Amino acid sequence: MRTVTVQGVRIPAIGLGTSSLLGGVAKRMVRRALEIGYRHIDTAQNYGNEAEIGEAIRASAVPRQDIWLTTKIDRNRFRDGDLQRSVEDSVRKLGTKPDLVLLHWPNAKVPLRETVAALNEVKRRGLTREIGVSNFTAALVRQAVSLSEAPLIVNQVEYHPYLSQPTVLKAVRANGMALTAYSPLAKGRVFRDSTLRSIGARHGKTAGQVALRWLVQQDGVIAIPRSSREAHAESNLAIFDFELTGPEMNEIFALGSSGGRLVDPLGVAPAWDDLEATGQVGRNVKRLVRAVGARLRRRLR
Repeated sequence: MRTVTVQGVRIPAIGLGTSSLLGGVAKRMVRRALEIGYRHIDTAQNYGNEAEIGEAIRASAVPRQDIWLTTKIDRNRFRDGDLQRSVEDSVRKLGTKPDLVLLHWPNAKVPLRETVAALNEVKRRGLTREIGVSNFTAALVRQAVSLSEAPLIVNQVEYHPYLSQPTVLKAVRANGMALTAYSPLAKGRVFRDSTLRSIGARHGKTAGQVALRWLVQQDGVIAIPRSSREAHAESNLAIFDFELTGPEMNEIFALGSSGGRLVDPLGVAPAWDDLEATGQVGRNVKRLVRAVGARLRRRLR
């Protein structure tokens, strides 16, 4: 398994994302992923599957020290004291200490200084090996790094061929961090893309494998594709026996734009990097209209 080295720590370049994998599905997929060679599992407190993932890891023949396990702290538990208790809860559910704990989304209602200090205490107490952030913009990355005593080693964000992320990539690299890409297959959109399919045909690979290879071939980028099907998980891992050329990498970069974001929850997401002001306003208006419409429909029921 290829790894990304950050702050002297080696993290497997491909991991299994587990968002929305619940109960037996989560256990089955983690068990199978470890069997076929995955050594990186990603979860979160609000995924509701930490206990099942912990069971699957304990049942695996793979030694715990060979598995990189990440979990993320619910943004509603960012207050000092509550944050630490939430990680204690995660350790109990997982049945093991995670290797990496991330702040899941920014929360402007809690001072970042307070949250980062609490996150540092989690590391000092040995509840996790490393700490980092998720869904942080470049400005928030810089602020968090400046407030942290311990290195922040990862920013986990949405990243795929249709979403350009030059600003946040520059920020994480400047601060000695890696970028972990979630939704790396753009929720299945990559499989319909003629450019990715054409490149894949040259290498005997699928469009999805090309998209994942494009990510991990970038400096300091890790990908965590989610899958509920064992065959798909196996396919996602089979990306280390070929290499994209420079022109092919550039073809894929050309697919991206600042408007390619798929994960943008109202009231949770920050003001993202690399969005034109008018585009951001338009997106915010649409999200607000959807939210108001949903509230009105609930009242009319």
